[in-house]
Amino acid sequence: MPVLIAIVTILAGAAFWYFRLRNTATAAREIADFADDALTTVLNAPRRIRFRRQTGMHPVEGVDDPRLAIAAIAQAFLELDALPTQEQRTLLEMKLRSVLKADPEEAREMEIVGRWLMTECNGPRPAIARLTRRLYKIDGAKSQDALFEILGAITPQDGLSPEQENAVSDIRAGLRLKQTG
Repeated sequence: MPVLIAIVTILAGAAFWYFRLRNTATAAREIADFADDALTTVLNAPRRIRFRRQTGMHPVEGVDDPRLAIAAIAQAFLELDALPTQEQRTLLEMKLRSVLKADPEEAREMEIVGRWLMTECNGPRPAIARLTRRLYKIDGAKSQDALFEILGAITPQDGLSPEQENAVSDIRAGLRLKQTG
């Protein structure tokens, strides 16, 4: 009888470790698949949203889609004071989808490229100024309503910070709009 109990104990232990290792392998495979999908999205984003990089030019000069410029400005606006919360990022994505008529994947790609453009400009403040000038160059002030609708939606409940107020002034100047009181 003790031999039978020992065999059953060994089999139970082996089964426990077998299933535990199998679940670990499955989890590792899922993480690898997620990382591969994320990398594919990042690598394909510029091509899918018609971003073109030109040799010897700043990346912002390769933006030809006003929607991408708006998304990048909004991304930079969010990051003026601190890193945005997940709630703010979700709200931005929803607004990009509704205002700019982007599908979910395209909205995420615009956010990714917008964040990259912001880092290429050395921060949110210079990015807003440069991207606003680019937006005006490719679209005039036609996109101002969409831009201000998105910025209004992602503005914190307690109002604009001094940095964001300055950014709004920069945007209005970049789009050559009259300053309001």
